[in-house]
Parts: sequence; C-alpha cells; structure tokens
Amino acid sequence: HFYRSPEAVSRLAYEVVADAASDNIHYLELRFSPQALARVRGFSLSEVADWVIDATQQASQDLGIIVRLIVTLVRHDPIEQAKPVAEVAFERFDRGIVGLDLAGNEVKFPAGPFKPLFTEAKRLGMGVTVHAGEWASAEGVRQAIEELHADRIGHGIRSIENSRILRLVRDRQVALEVCLTSNLQTGVVHQLMHHPLVDLLNLGVKVTLNTDDPTVSNSLLTDEYRVAVETLGLGYADLRKLVMNAANATFLPEVEQQELLAYFDKHLPTGK
Repeated sequence: HFYRSPEAVSRLAYEVVADAASDNIHYLELRFSPQALARVRGFSLSEVADWVIDATQQASQDLGIIVRLIVTLVRHDPIEQAKPVAEVAFERFDRGIVGLDLAGNEVKFPAGPFKPLFTEAKRLGMGVTVHAGEWASAEGVRQAIEELHADRIGHGIRSIENSRILRLVRDRQVALEVCLTSNLQTGVVHQLMHHPLVDLLNLGVKVTLNTDDPTVSNSLLTDEYRVAVETLGLGYADLRKLVMNAANATFLPEVEQQELLAYFDKHLPTGK
C-alpha cells in the first residue's frame, strides 16, 4: 500500500497531476476514493480529502494545469459507508470537488440504493457521472440517467445495443467517457477495430476520449488519441470534436466552461 502517511497521499496526488501536465493536459478532472485512501491506516475521510485537495491545487499552481476533483462512491460498499463519503464531497464543493461518481460491479450491485445521494449532489449543483454500460447491459445506462441524474456515463458503450437508450443518451446530451485501451484490456471489446466509438460519434452521441486509469492501463491520453487515429481511422475533425465534447462536458461552472471552450477553439482551429 502506498497510502501509509499524509505525505504519501499528498505526493501521489501531486504526481498524478504532474503526469497529466507533462502529457499536455490543460484541464483535468481527477477521481479519487477517500474511503480507499483512508482505510489503509485508519485516516479520517475528511483528512484524506483535504490532503488530496491541497496537493492537487498546489500542483495546479506549480504546473499551470487546471484541476478539479470527483469523489467516487463504490457500488459494493454498503450505503451506510457511502453516505459519509458523499458528505465529505458535499462539504468541499466550493474547494475543488465538482462531481460525484459511482463505480464498481454494475452486474451484481444496482445503482438504486444510491439515488438519494446523487439527488442531493444534483441539488447542490454538482456534476454526476456513473460507471454503466461497460460490463452490464444498456439498461444500467438508462438507470444512471433517469434515476441518478447522470450528466456523464463512465464507458457507456453498450448503450449502442439498445436504440431507445441510445436516443435517451443523445437527446439528453449525456457524455460518454470512452476508454479504448481499457476496454480492450478488460475484454469489453475483443478488437479495437470493432470498438463502437466511431458509430457512437456518427450517431451524434457526445463521446469523449479518456484513459480510465493511466497507471493501470499504462496509457496516456496522447496514446488514446493515437489509437483512435491509427486503429479507428479518426481524422483531425473527429479529434477536435472529441476535445470540444470533453470541454463541453466538464463539471465547471458555466463561465469557466465557456473560457475552456474558447481556449480549445483558439488552439484547435477548424478546417485544418
């Protein structure tokens, strides 16, 4: 375990941001699980959250990268354990925690019990993202959108298997956080050339490109864009669309999001 001291947690958080900065990432929404970090040495959830906030904001200042945080709840944790984690996020909404996430085994653990926590997140104005439609069917995507108020879906690629749910995703402009390398590694797709990313894009879905977990997948965001070009045949206009989709799908307040869109609009000219 790496998380044996405040210094270790802080250093890890700082270095994750540094890695993103060195990969030319301009804006990062970093997920973390306070419960996983706290569990190792019996730290409090509040302490751990504060260490991560402070370290990532320091890295942001030092390295010129914009960083916001998303707190991850885990489906297989009892709801009584998830509540205090969500509370930690809610209390720090004004300190860089902008969203609430639900991850874990979507086949065995439905999202329903978490509905009150995500309803509260929405009431506060937080962003909501839910892992769904990766291992389980498209139905999990519908549940995430209609019951948990998801703005974004982690993976979500199996929504293509159900035309009604695909329409729901498109019409509500729910962003899909697609992770090519991860999907291949976990066996969700068996060959990247058969990945539904291109079809989803062509169908008007707000697709974004992500790493899932750079350290586990051993893939930088640059690598994901390279794979999209070399394996799926995407061109410049497609890549620009993916970037603008991502900028459009952040959990930033409206003014900051418009600034981000303007930044990418300037740095990625159309018609290249």
